[in-house]
Amino acid sequence: MELFNKVFAHQNLRLLNHTNVKTIFSKPYNALASFAIEDAIATVVGQKSAPPTVRLWVHKPTLVLGIPDSRLANLHEGVNYIQKLNYDVIIRNSGGLAVLLDRNVLNISFILPDKDRVSIHEGYDLMYYFTKQLFASERATISAYEIVGSYCPGDYDLSIDGQKFAGISQRRVRNGVAVQMYLDIAGSSYERANIVKKFYNLAKGDSDSSFTYPDVNPHVMASINELLHTDFTVEYIFKRIYTLFSEITEKPLDSELIEQEEPLFNDRLQQMKKRNEVIRSFKQ
Repeated sequence: MELFNKVFAHQNLRLLNHTNVKTIFSKPYNALASFAIEDAIATVVGQKSAPPTVRLWVHKPTLVLGIPDSRLANLHEGVNYIQKLNYDVIIRNSGGLAVLLDRNVLNISFILPDKDRVSIHEGYDLMYYFTKQLFASERATISAYEIVGSYCPGDYDLSIDGQKFAGISQRRVRNGVAVQMYLDIAGSSYERANIVKKFYNLAKGDSDSSFTYPDVNPHVMASINELLHTDFTVEYIFKRIYTLFSEITEKPLDSELIEQEEPLFNDRLQQMKKRNEVIRSFKQ
């Protein structure tokens, strides 16, 4: 609680709802644009030209690869499989491994200034505490440790009874930090994990043995609805989040991007497109 108040209480806050937008600065809004705008926001927040920002975002079915995934020996076979399912595939601008997004997966980002004021460990703890508060009324016992067999495994996998429903990562840009979490709200996480498992089975080659890619076990993953026997939607969870942050700030939440973020976004978008040229070359 102390860390949460240290970062958010009694400050101007900006809450950006990107769960249903169609464009960002007149550009089509897709996962490529999403990661580009995240870096632009982190840069401007780091310069203190914008307030600390909570950003909520959702995308159509997309497999988001980490940089290590882009080096898989048979990447084209895995990408072709995903594209045949009518999913998009992108390579994000950070580490970590593959994550599957769809309209029932809510992505939550805390974008903060003064990256040296919030340590990497504190960044993870901040999102962990927030998630426990978000589901406090359900009295859910949420744990944070690596769930072996999950996709994109890490020390801050969030789970209930050994089944992962969310994963946390961080990206530090200039003086800004983005603490990011994907949260499986609805749908079947077992089915999502099966898709990622087959992707790796197809994309891995003998030469990939020097890097440990996950051996995905779909039984260790579940959505919040599956775990809590609820019928939450992305829209409902957004309202919970809005209420939570409205209660800790004395001023109304801002809700708009600012002019300084547009040129940075355009630059980052071009970088993302260049990084993803290899994916476009596999296009069916």
